[in-house]
Amino acid sequence: MKLFRNGAFRREFMTCAVISVVCAAAAFFVRPLAAVPTAVCGAAFCTAHYLFSKKRYSDIALLSDTVDRILHGETAASISSSEEGELSVLASEIQKMTLRLKEQTDRLAAEKLGLTDAIADIFHQMRTPLTSMNLVVSLLSEPEVSDEKRLDLARQLRRQLERMQWQIETLLKMSKIDAGTAVFRPENISAADLISRAAEPLVIPMELRGISFEPDAGDARVYCDLSWTAEALGNIFKNCAEHTPEGGRITVRAAETPLYSEIVITDTGEGFDPEDIPHLFERFYKGKNASDQSIGIGLAFCRMVAAAQNGTVTAANAPGGGASFTVRFYKSVI
Repeated sequence: MKLFRNGAFRREFMTCAVISVVCAAAAFFVRPLAAVPTAVCGAAFCTAHYLFSKKRYSDIALLSDTVDRILHGETAASISSSEEGELSVLASEIQKMTLRLKEQTDRLAAEKLGLTDAIADIFHQMRTPLTSMNLVVSLLSEPEVSDEKRLDLARQLRRQLERMQWQIETLLKMSKIDAGTAVFRPENISAADLISRAAEPLVIPMELRGISFEPDAGDARVYCDLSWTAEALGNIFKNCAEHTPEGGRITVRAAETPLYSEIVITDTGEGFDPEDIPHLFERFYKGKNASDQSIGIGLAFCRMVAAAQNGTVTAANAPGGGASFTVRFYKSVI
């Protein structure tokens, strides 16, 4: 019988048999008539041990077979036991483990699909500037191009290169945040210094377009990483500047409460289409009012940086017209 091939069972059964024989022999020497019932009890005990062991090992074999089917991808296989006992506890723990492994497998599959979509989106975003650059390079190679036209083409090529460089750098930073390898060094800094650093690259472009930039930070302070947060806020300022008409205004207000530090940015542009507001911070999303140069990662990057520092970013249409962004950094975990 297959059960006797199991060394552990064979040792257990032989021990029971030896004990039964010894008990029967001892009973015979004490009282010969007692040897028969003693031998019967021993045989019954050995039989019961055999039957219970057979059932236990049968359950273990079934559990092993189910685990093997799950490991080979049979998702419909289920481990269950209605009886109580050590084997039932083991089956329950294995069931929990297989469910956890399935969840991890599903998550990895979703991440793989997301990575594939992200690569496709990145390629799509890169294709437009690459096409423009190839066209500019081909025009520059024409011998009859005037010096003035050549200079203009060179400026266009430089703008495309700068746009592509910014896009690649931002995507790499977003990937670091996704992977949890981005290093944030938060410190208690002045909100005025943070706003000034974030707006610095846009000061001249806003002046050339007559856009008034009006910051009012007071004595508010923000606990965050200055470099990462300034870049994130800079993306909001850039978005506002692109959608604010000449002669318009961008206002920035900072305040601090016992719970959080808040920065509110408002412009006098056309605002958002209501259908776009729930999706503004999604990666590669371009709203109906987005410019042709928009690639849909600036606001997504801003939210990721804020979230990594226990913060939030929201957007809405300002009551008096234009767009309004609210950035909050909480002083405790929410």
